[in-house]
Amino acid sequence: MATSVMQVRVDNELRTQATAVYEELGIDLPTAIRMFLKRSVAVNGVPFSMTLPRQDYNAERAIRAMQSLSEAAQQNDTSDMTLDEINAEIAASRATRAARTVQNGV
Repeated sequence: MATSVMQVRVDNELRTQATAVYEELGIDLPTAIRMFLKRSVAVNGVPFSMTLPRQDYNAERAIRAMQSLSEAAQQNDTSDMTLDEINAEIAASRATRAARTVQNGV
């Protein structure tokens, strides 16, 4: 198979950083570039996702918080409760707390 020389211009810092990454992986930069090109041919496009993020940082944080709350609800067997059941538990908890306050004379 015939080969050809390909020149690519990148800034020195990017080349240094990329070289360090690939050396940690046990390959040199030219091999990494050949891998990128072969994978591009195999997938018939860019071999990684090229999408713009739809959420800003706060939205991502909110999603992580909701996932965490969902996991906690599943662990506590409360994930399938209705809104009425949740409100009833809150009312019962408040009533218990109020009764304790009255008993303690606070």
